[in-house]
Amino acid sequence: MDQIFAWLEQAHIQLSTVLATVGLIVGATIIILFVNRLLKKWLLPAESRLGLRTDDVATLVRVVTTILWFIALMAAFELWGVGIGGFWTVFVSAATIIGAAFVATWALVSNVTADLFITIWRPFRLGDTIELLPERFKGRAVDRNLMFTVLREEDGTVLQVPNNLFFQKIFRVGRG
Repeated sequence: MDQIFAWLEQAHIQLSTVLATVGLIVGATIIILFVNRLLKKWLLPAESRLGLRTDDVATLVRVVTTILWFIALMAAFELWGVGIGGFWTVFVSAATIIGAAFVATWALVSNVTADLFITIWRPFRLGDTIELLPERFKGRAVDRNLMFTVLREEDGTVLQVPNNLFFQKIFRVGRG
């Protein structure tokens, strides 16, 4: 036991912080188990009245459990002197980067897939006049790649239309 106290002192860890953390974990476990049983007790009889499935009840209980453990984790961080503000900054920054990556990936995959379908179904060909509705963008299809279909308007202006737009908008084709 003296070795543990010596190690804690050497690592500059106070025994009160360790005991408070253990107490927090035990307390959180008891509270979360109680809340889970209470939720199941309330929701299972209400399942048919509310139109919930058993899977929905289980998912709701898991979400509440996750939120409560997250709150306990934040309290533990606070006990150890870790600033929650810094944690939130890192968390929100990571979520933003991941979200941007998903959007970029979705746009890329969406346009490449749309190009594949345009190639297979051939709703228009190069040289056709295409009008996107209701925006009324109109031009002759002069090129198409994995991401864009290039339309040249009558005045010579070039429009780069994302390929997935042909599956989201109404368009009119005039054979040229």
